Amino acid sequence: MSEFTLDDLREIMRASTGVDEGVDLDGDIADVEFDDLGYDSLAVLELCGQVGRRYGVQISDDAASEMPTPARAVEFINTMVAKARV
Repeated sequence: MSEFTLDDLREIMRASTGVDEGVDLDGDIADVEFDDLGYDSLAVLELCGQVGRRYGVQISDDAASEMPTPARAVEFINTMVAKARV
């Protein structure tokens, strides 16, 4: 797999439950808190589950606190993917 991108995350966010239909995910969302995008902690956990199923990495429930924004989530996921390759 190539590097996980913000566009990959957007795709998963659109498919996740709990998304507010009024949120514009096409804008500059990289540093916007997930809460401000309408994603509560359960929605972020669902997002982690989707990433795990699609990319074969295990993301613990505690990891959600390490990913407060999409940019941090992409960084964290890329770290997990790199570790899985080793």
